[in-house]
Amino acid sequence: MNDDAPPPSAASYRVAVRERRWLAPGTFELQLERPPGFRFVAGQFLRVRHGKAWRNYTLVGGPGDDYLAHCIRHVDAGFLTPRLAAAEPGAQIEIDGPHGYFVYQSQERPAIFVATGTGVAPFVAMARAGIRDFTLLHGVATAAELYYAELFSAGALRYVPCVSGDNSASRSPAPVFAGRVTAYARERIAGGPYDFYLCGRGEMIREMMALIDERFPDSRVYTEMFF
Repeated sequence: MNDDAPPPSAASYRVAVRERRWLAPGTFELQLERPPGFRFVAGQFLRVRHGKAWRNYTLVGGPGDDYLAHCIRHVDAGFLTPRLAAAEPGAQIEIDGPHGYFVYQSQERPAIFVATGTGVAPFVAMARAGIRDFTLLHGVATAAELYYAELFSAGALRYVPCVSGDNSASRSPAPVFAGRVTAYARERIAGGPYDFYLCGRGEMIREMMALIDERFPDSRVYTEMFF
């Protein structure tokens, strides 16, 4: 998530980098120290500051973890991600938050999480928070981008990796669907009412909204656009 506007009033902290690990080419998880007493709900995000610019990054750690973490797509020409990708343990970073309302609402209807790329981040936090009764469709271009596959395979009611490009090198513990998340939803999910949580590219969200109107009437829809 990106946002050049200054953040609304919220608690600010200076925290140290704990660890950085690459999840796939072009995507890394950044772990930060957790300030004492800091609380958040799975699905919320922090604003990270560098100079006068702020960027929004969803938390992927569980609310009970002793650290904060983000899943970040490295943008070579980006303002902040190259700096975060190069940050060494101990480097100081200013954060602000938590923010956001894209959180799990327990209901009687089945929950279907739909993500593209790093839009899977809030669902990582939800899985780490112990939420289990959901189906996750994770859409990526190549199988190498199926980060957190083991977590979802172990915790989700159903995990469906959807690979629109090369899936020949897939090591996913779940069978791979060759195609986009919208194709899977259209072809494989029975009609009826659900709670849909959509996070990722605006194109995917718009296509899913049209499909939900067509095939899944009376569903509830929660959205978070990443880029």
